[in-house]
Amino acid sequence: MAGPGRAGSKEQRYDRQLRLWGDHGQEALESAHVCVINATATGTEILKNLVLPGIGSFTIVDGNRVSGEDVGNNFFLQKSHIGQSRAQSAMELLQELNNDVSGNFVEESPEKLLDNNPSFFNRFNLVIATQLPESTLLRLAELLWNSNIPLLVCRTYGLVGYMRVIIKEHPVVESHPDNALEDLRLDKPFAELTEHIQSYDLDHMDKKDHSHTPWVVIVAKYLTKWLNEKSEQLPKSYKEKEAFRQLIRQGILKNENGTPEDEENFEEAIKNVNTALNTTEVPRGIQELFNDDCCMKLTEQSPSFWILVRALKEFVANEGQGSLPVRGTIPDMIADSSKFIRLQNVYRQKAKQDVAAVGAHAAKLLQSLGKAPESISERQLKLFCSNAAFLRVVRCRSLAEEYSLNTFNRDQIVSHMDNPDSEIVLYLMLRAVNRFYKQHGRYPGVYNYQVEDDVGKLKSCLTGFLQEHGLSVVVKDDYVQEFCRYGAAEPHAVAAFMGGKGGSELSVPSRQVRVALSSQCLHRR
Repeated sequence: MAGPGRAGSKEQRYDRQLRLWGDHGQEALESAHVCVINATATGTEILKNLVLPGIGSFTIVDGNRVSGEDVGNNFFLQKSHIGQSRAQSAMELLQELNNDVSGNFVEESPEKLLDNNPSFFNRFNLVIATQLPESTLLRLAELLWNSNIPLLVCRTYGLVGYMRVIIKEHPVVESHPDNALEDLRLDKPFAELTEHIQSYDLDHMDKKDHSHTPWVVIVAKYLTKWLNEKSEQLPKSYKEKEAFRQLIRQGILKNENGTPEDEENFEEAIKNVNTALNTTEVPRGIQELFNDDCCMKLTEQSPSFWILVRALKEFVANEGQGSLPVRGTIPDMIADSSKFIRLQNVYRQKAKQDVAAVGAHAAKLLQSLGKAPESISERQLKLFCSNAAFLRVVRCRSLAEEYSLNTFNRDQIVSHMDNPDSEIVLYLMLRAVNRFYKQHGRYPGVYNYQVEDDVGKLKSCLTGFLQEHGLSVVVKDDYVQEFCRYGAAEPHAVAAFMGGKGGSELSVPSRQVRVALSSQCLHRR
């Protein structure tokens, strides 16, 4: 981005997405360089949804010239572009959507680039391949797999859309899980929190202070009373929690007539009993990361993520005493400003101490691996620790493995085919279409006068594919006829749907995991 008032302009333009994923997510988006292969309707729709939120730069690879068919289904190509470079024409119109984004084009087929300059693709953070034949796709996927560069495969075929992410490993720090519980540590209070809670004496407070005490303190005070008088364990059952709520209710001040005062903070405490009394523990998913070979066997090639996971593991075993770093945030609550800020600072200071402890472990690990101390920034460390409970690692199969006879998941496909109209049948049909292309050098039904003949040929390709992979399933003839009628068309309505899906998933850093979790994502509209 350039020009005066850059910061203000950025905040105004990207206000909604900054609220969604914050400055860190936006910076990750702005630093990305994406390659899109083929400026088809699907390719340009994906790019539109990356350019608008401010992707750093993009490069279109396409050796084709604009045809009348392109103009008919691609909103980013015009009649005046017919005969011109499709890559350049699409790039120019897409770049007009956002002057902050840098657009480039390469007027070359991906096949020639793979033959003559395969290292070309290693310069990108992500490659998106649209409408590629299977042979080219396999070559590209192998190259990017070995370089650990994510490949998003998107395909629109008639009324069918296909999407698949291919990457060896994708660590996610900011996964933003739904309904994440607050990290209050009331079951295992750290020393500073215990001292802060003890500074309150609810039985000898004036009315104003009593009604403005943060609910976290109220729950903690009555939890101590519960543990001392009722039980040595946290309230767990419904009956126990109701008894605990009643214990809190008894603490509400009463007026001269013996009627309970309207103390909203106590009502808030009663309301939050379930979430406040959650057990502090290391989630199973994080334990699995601790036991992962990538964590246990660090090398000079280990990425920062795994070094931090190892540092986190060492923290849990030492300073953390079996717990992850304190997150350092508390929810909004009814309290006067001074009491809220004091409580907030208790958690913030503890989180700061925990970050420093994890950082010390990371520094020792970096030194032992011969890496520079600045390999992991302070900001990266803080982000990692604040999200320590939600770390994720997604691993995918390679495309070659998916297509291999030895690793083809027959059982899973057969189980889905209990319903003859299961969406898995669309996957089988796309594989049959690929075989048709390999045998005949074109897709079925591209010429109207050959549609009927192609039905038999496509059915033969499908039968051969099923037999070769040992799949004893039945595909209705209706699907074979339907795919022939498609004629490999790329309707804009379907391309726009796929572009919206692919673009939005890739432009939201916290959601990247959701695409990667699906081996293939098929939609039929």
